Amino acid sequence: MTLKITVIGRGRVGGGLAQLWRRAGHEVTGLGRDGGDASDADVVVVSVPGPAIAAALAGVTGLAGKPTIDTCNIYGERPTGHPSLTLQIKDIIGGPTAKSFSTNFASAYDEISKQRVTPTNLFAAEPEVRALTERLIIEAGYEPVFVGDIDPGARLLEDGSGLTRAIAAELGPFFYRYASVGDL
Repeated sequence: MTLKITVIGRGRVGGGLAQLWRRAGHEVTGLGRDGGDASDADVVVVSVPGPAIAAALAGVTGLAGKPTIDTCNIYGERPTGHPSLTLQIKDIIGGPTAKSFSTNFASAYDEISKQRVTPTNLFAAEPEVRALTERLIIEAGYEPVFVGDIDPGARLLEDGSGLTRAIAAELGPFFYRYASVGDL
């Protein structure tokens, strides 16, 4: 079944995911700083810098109650008022929400299918959007690993971004693989 996906943010993450999902056969609309309408979207993906979330979402109509995937990361100070960026987005949009693609490197998206084993993507999700998030993770080329509900899972993923950046300082963009004992 083809999904209508609206990606808010046309940068490396948003634009890169949009390309992966188009290749998987989905109808993807990318919205940038000029905003737009997400009324016909089956799912909304928010891919903007953390401090730009409120302004980016204010420029988009038709968001209320939509299933949403947050891909945003924190660089610098955490905004006040919400325990995570994901909960900030949920507060604005109001639909079931997930956190995903925030621990993977957009600059490596074109290399996913060339890996010897499928790379992992960590995600947190509310029950209503978990299956949809897993599907889009798989269709982007990753194997999903669920870390729990968005509270506290999204915050755990956001707080782990410092570790991701530290590893990247040594390796450059990288893939990772989590697996049960005996599965590697």
